[in-house]
Amino acid sequence: MIVMEKEDAVTEGAVNHPAAENEVNEPILNNESVKSKVSSQKNLGSTPDESQEANAVNAQVDEQEKKISADNSSDVKSQVDTNNEPEKENSLGESTSSSSHANKNEISQVLTPGEPKSLNTGQERSEAKMSGLSGKKTDCVKVDLQSLAETNKNLEEVAYEEEAEPVFDGTEEPGMGVTRSLSARSVHCDSEAQGSVWPEKAVALTNFFRSKSTVAVGTVLRRLSGKSDDGQDATAEEDKSKCNEKNAVASQEREMQTVSQKTAERTGWNPLSLIGILRDDTGNKLVEKEVSPEAVSPIAMKGRIILYTRLGCQESREARRFLHWKRLRYVEVNIDVYPSRKLELEKIAGDSVVPRVFFNEVLIGGWSELKSLDESGKLSEKIEYVVDEVPSFEAPLPPLSGEDDLSSSGSIDELALIVKKMKQAIALKDRFYKLRRFTNCFLGSEAVDFLSEDQYLEREEAVEFGRKLASNLFFQHVLDENVFEDGNHLYRFLDDDPFVSQCQNIPRGLTEVKPKPIIEISSRLRFLSHAIFEAYASEDGRHVDYRSIHGSEEFARYLRITEELQRVNFNDMPREEKLAFFINLYNMMAIHAILVWGHPSGPMERRKLFGEFKYVIGGCTYSLSAIQNGILRNNQRPPYNLIKPFGVKDNRLKVALPYSEPLIHFALVNGMRSGPALRCYSPGNIDKELVEAAHDFLRFGGLIVDLSTKVAYVSKILRWFSVDFGKNEVEVLKHAANYLESSVSQALLELLANSLLKVVYQPFDWGLNN
Repeated sequence: MIVMEKEDAVTEGAVNHPAAENEVNEPILNNESVKSKVSSQKNLGSTPDESQEANAVNAQVDEQEKKISADNSSDVKSQVDTNNEPEKENSLGESTSSSSHANKNEISQVLTPGEPKSLNTGQERSEAKMSGLSGKKTDCVKVDLQSLAETNKNLEEVAYEEEAEPVFDGTEEPGMGVTRSLSARSVHCDSEAQGSVWPEKAVALTNFFRSKSTVAVGTVLRRLSGKSDDGQDATAEEDKSKCNEKNAVASQEREMQTVSQKTAERTGWNPLSLIGILRDDTGNKLVEKEVSPEAVSPIAMKGRIILYTRLGCQESREARRFLHWKRLRYVEVNIDVYPSRKLELEKIAGDSVVPRVFFNEVLIGGWSELKSLDESGKLSEKIEYVVDEVPSFEAPLPPLSGEDDLSSSGSIDELALIVKKMKQAIALKDRFYKLRRFTNCFLGSEAVDFLSEDQYLEREEAVEFGRKLASNLFFQHVLDENVFEDGNHLYRFLDDDPFVSQCQNIPRGLTEVKPKPIIEISSRLRFLSHAIFEAYASEDGRHVDYRSIHGSEEFARYLRITEELQRVNFNDMPREEKLAFFINLYNMMAIHAILVWGHPSGPMERRKLFGEFKYVIGGCTYSLSAIQNGILRNNQRPPYNLIKPFGVKDNRLKVALPYSEPLIHFALVNGMRSGPALRCYSPGNIDKELVEAAHDFLRFGGLIVDLSTKVAYVSKILRWFSVDFGKNEVEVLKHAANYLESSVSQALLELLANSLLKVVYQPFDWGLNN
């Protein structure tokens, strides 16, 4: 009885184990099968934790064997002494004597009715215990192996995913303010009482997540119970909430209409209407004429109209506007962009004065000749001619691909040729490193072997040559742990990187032309942007002809310029050069993104456009959001985001400006109607041009002050990026007042000083500025 109670204590907890019921009973004293099971499971690619658990089970099995062997040996000896006859023991050590059956009956009386009858004997329960341990271990190993396999599969998938970049898509999170003090009610100026920034951010985030979790839990409980918070039926509560929502929406719509009317009165521009603008006979006064939507599409013609222009020519602007108003599609040839066409113009027209208009091979003349023909009614005959007749071989040709383009010029990079040969000689494979799978990699030892043989170098010299190639951004370590070393380090060519290969300025792989200085590339980009904006944007810069840009040779040249940015060097680039370069690049990059991916229709599309459309610049990938928030804002987090664009070890952090530039928000154009005007910026006058951009944006709709009602209608750009303008709403408005007209600025400051101003943020129009 004492022996069996001891066995009950040992086997407690294994009685009801499912594995104990399903496992095949095996002898414990000869438990080699159990050991072999556990031993084999230890060697099935298990982790160190699984091996430790298996060792613990083995130790427990050995200890249990010793206890059962000692107990059963004592029991058998007592039985032999009592009956004076030898009894045969089975492999489990159980005796077939009558005393053994008596012990069974005693144990049967001790068991509760709910316990299994099959475990009435000590050796059966011990056997079930060991079987249960083995079965439990088997199940544990199976689950762990399955989890390990799933983990490896997930690692392979995650290896191709880049860390999500913080992007602002226009979605505002209630309760999570972008600044410390923003309100749509009356402004109270107490900037010193605002306190530290981060404690208030922490409180705002805590309240935000707490309110969200409370609402979510409450909603689930109400749905399960079918009741609302106050005990009413959920259906009645939903009807009430819908009614409140309708009232709120109606109130918001009325407010939006009021703000829109104020903006329209100030700017004189309605983006939903199509306006044709032309000058009167004196050429001074602007006349606006509404054009029906049916009359917007250009006239179909068999012939070709060529317009010769140059940058900064006012009559060239008038000629463009006139041809647009007449719905005549034309091809512009800017003799500043195409210098060789200046000689052609002198040959066929007798001089290089612009503008010059050709209908096929017929010279119409300049802006004054166009007006005279239109006033006399003879222009309609010329239009009929170009509509019906195809151009002859004498007619001027549109710009040819690559004409007068310096992007494709330059000396061939000898290092690029060596890398090209190296890429063909070394086998690129997918390899695992630090629990991640990296595609198209090669070992440092393989690169050293190739360079030693190809360049006839010693191994140490080959390592130095490899570092030279890596410093020129031909390849890099998969985790950026070193520049280049011999051995089993993993490296990958720049264009083989899965993230770099998705960039929009690397369509044909790495260029073989030697990289040009960034100052030179920035100058050509600025010049070309100026030409594109002048030819294909409205005079105020608020509307863009995307269709004409897409088919122009200027845009094709821009794409070739962006390919030169792949391995460019930003070292020692002045602040003014860097500021102008990235603003111009951002604006052109946004146009490129809209032409390729289309205008985003919602927050998800905007998030993709701003965060996933990228260029590779200097060996790193840059999105629109990274340029705006990482470079131009000195690595500030985007609105309603918790993390910064660049980490501490990010190489792009070295390119960021030394401090945030608040006026960039009046210069960056992402293709939306409520954004600022499109213009080109030069490093020599960048600060003056940014101030002019702020004047233009805030005075013509960005900040409207209604003195009669003491209400300020403010663009949401000042709300979203308020941290760049001041610590609170008062400081933001004071900063903006510097760029308003003197009388309006003085009145705004007085209202702020007396805390009498109400602030209403204008609805942001995400429509396309076409």
